Amino acid sequence: LTQPSACTPSMPTAAAMAGQKQPALPLVLRPLLLHGVGAGAHLLLALAVAARLLFASGRRGKDTAAPAPGRGSGIRFRWGQVAVRATWALAASELFLAAYSLVSWYLDNSGGGGAEVTDAAARAVAWLLLPAYLQLEYRGRGEDRFPAPLRLWWALFLLLSLVAVAVHAATSLCYGLPVPALPWARDAVEVIAAVALLVAGFSAKRAATTGGSASEEPLLNSASDDTVDASLFTSAGFLSVLTFSWMGPLFAVGHRKTLGLDDVPDLDHGDSVAGLLPSFKTNLEALASSGSGPKFTAFKLTRALVRTVWWHIAVTALYALIYNLATYVGPYLIDSLVQYLNGDERYAGKGKLLVVTFIVAKVFECLSQRHWFFRLQQAGIRARSALVSVVYQKGLSLSSSSRQSCTSGEMINIISVDADRVGIFSWYMHDPWLVPLQVGLALFILYSTLGVASLAALGATIAVMLANVPPMKMQEKFQQKLMDCKDVRMKATSEILRNMRILKLQGWEMKFLSKINDLRTTETSWLKKYLYTWTAATFVFWGAPTFVAVATFGACMLLGIPLDSGKVLSALATFRVLQEPIYNLPDTISMMIQTKVSLDRIASFLCLEESPMDAVERLPSGSSNVAIEVSNGCFSWDGSPELPTLKDLNFQARQGMHVAVCGTVGSGKSSLLSCILGEVPKLSGEVKTCGTMAYVSQTAWIQSGKIQDNILFGKEMDSEKYDRVLEWCSLKKDLEILPFGDKTVIGERGINLSGGQKQRIQIARALYQDSDIYLFDDPFSAVDAHTGSHLFKGMLAWGFGFKNSGLCHSPD
Repeated sequence: LTQPSACTPSMPTAAAMAGQKQPALPLVLRPLLLHGVGAGAHLLLALAVAARLLFASGRRGKDTAAPAPGRGSGIRFRWGQVAVRATWALAASELFLAAYSLVSWYLDNSGGGGAEVTDAAARAVAWLLLPAYLQLEYRGRGEDRFPAPLRLWWALFLLLSLVAVAVHAATSLCYGLPVPALPWARDAVEVIAAVALLVAGFSAKRAATTGGSASEEPLLNSASDDTVDASLFTSAGFLSVLTFSWMGPLFAVGHRKTLGLDDVPDLDHGDSVAGLLPSFKTNLEALASSGSGPKFTAFKLTRALVRTVWWHIAVTALYALIYNLATYVGPYLIDSLVQYLNGDERYAGKGKLLVVTFIVAKVFECLSQRHWFFRLQQAGIRARSALVSVVYQKGLSLSSSSRQSCTSGEMINIISVDADRVGIFSWYMHDPWLVPLQVGLALFILYSTLGVASLAALGATIAVMLANVPPMKMQEKFQQKLMDCKDVRMKATSEILRNMRILKLQGWEMKFLSKINDLRTTETSWLKKYLYTWTAATFVFWGAPTFVAVATFGACMLLGIPLDSGKVLSALATFRVLQEPIYNLPDTISMMIQTKVSLDRIASFLCLEESPMDAVERLPSGSSNVAIEVSNGCFSWDGSPELPTLKDLNFQARQGMHVAVCGTVGSGKSSLLSCILGEVPKLSGEVKTCGTMAYVSQTAWIQSGKIQDNILFGKEMDSEKYDRVLEWCSLKKDLEILPFGDKTVIGERGINLSGGQKQRIQIARALYQDSDIYLFDDPFSAVDAHTGSHLFKGMLAWGFGFKNSGLCHSPD
């Protein structure tokens, strides 16, 4: 997709007229290749647009619905009109240039301009069809933004237009072939039009996101206004996004005062879990249901993540390509600059053009690198958030047998280590294709300056890369062993911390400390092996640039290639740029290995068995007079019919009833409540519940936070109901003792509260929910007799007042 080169056979140069031989152009600068690529790409675009127009015409013929009001006469939004006008202007210019090329080819008897004519004709056809598509098909949909493939094509067109400018500049500066005014005029028109199209495409998208015109907005829309202004990034325009000036208001507030939580705007909807998780789960479930083998694998997780953040992957790939092309402009032109400074007549009067080229390349390098890193971080955060959310939801739905095989320490490791490592991998995801590209560009520059000696650089680079294959395989093995040891250590540490009181009473601290030390020693040994292997691979690659330079200059000396100052400086600059991919390659290989191990661990966790969702039939409130009904119930914690935990259960609890279940220790009272909750695998029978449910476990569950937050548990404050709950749960005297009342912050899992206080707080939490069914598992186990009597009377008064049902496990 480039303009006609100045070196086409149909354009006689000064050297040819003087009878001199033209210098040989590299393959990428030859007109036949450039015009062939341009013609092929524009023909594909023309076919795609034509097929889209035919499909749209057939659809419009079958669709009798009227277009949206006010949108039937054309594209109405401001940036849409800019895009259409720029497209028509570009189509007109391409049509004129195609006609001019055809006439020139007809008058030229050499017949060497066929590729140029084909390229110009393909461009004219493609750019004539594109505005027709915008006017005819796109306006009928009544949308206020352009499709993503169209915006991506405009971005690619801008990049290719800039590449054409670079080709013409290289042809003129490095090979001394003059470029006529017509190709420069085409370059100017296409670059300006591409910039206009790109600005219009992305600005129209953001304008549509923030809302339509004022006449179309509802009169009462305060909630949507808050949503629009919640994220500065969402409402930012193209120039604001390009220069990161949308962060200016936040920086200004931070300059005046210390930033608080209210000063930081909310996330963009696409960056939040609420906007990201549904699409990721849809992609993951579609991949999990297809194919044979395990339901979840590392490959399926990777495909689901790619489908979820594909736009960020495509945009970062474009930024990475621009950055790498701009990075090699300096090493490529430094020889020309040295020749100009030495007074070479071939470069006389081209110093300003060289300086401008260096400046423009550096601007594109800086901007593309900043946006590349920003979008990489955004993609990594999205991937990590999606994985953490899926793992968290999976942990809530695990069956009893799965909970025994997977401890809380392993789940913490998966969330804090494995998901985070997948997010960090976003920084390395383009390196597998960037490294060959960077090496290829470096070898191209070395070949243009040093000739055959560049083959020595290629051989040295390949040798260095192959030297890292054995450490790579060893790293994968050591990483897997390291993560297994970490899981065992986390499991043991969690159990010790959870039972620290027993350890203190029995004086077992040193014994369990030695156990932890043994586990840490095993983990440290695998960590040492992993780091030693990584250090050896890093040492090889840190010495690689010097090794490549020595091999290249040594080959020049052996082959008798002269090394003047310009060639040496160009080669050294190329080696300096080549250091980046060589430095990043060991980290990339290591991160790929670690990410694969983490994805395998996440996939194996997602493959664990879940509790059946249909174990309990939950009816809406008020649909039945029976609150709880179990018919022919047979349950087993192990899921084995040979050893059922409870069998032949048949009972009903109607609305308004208060039922107490009594029995000896181990008779299955807590298991009965777990069966109603759906936590025990059901072998046979039916379990029905009607209405909402509140559960109070035998062991108090307390969140770290304020007492008031533990009681409200997300509900809005109702002062009257809140005071009644505190009175009936005997909490008012306790709150008077505490320094800040119900605003007192509870320590880790209620460590600064007594057992009775924690039990009464979780009872108060259940009562405040106003549920239809209350399940209490030995609620008076941690309170004295007087307090238990008061609690019992309070719960009865609450139940009779709100027509609720309660099922209580009572002690022996």
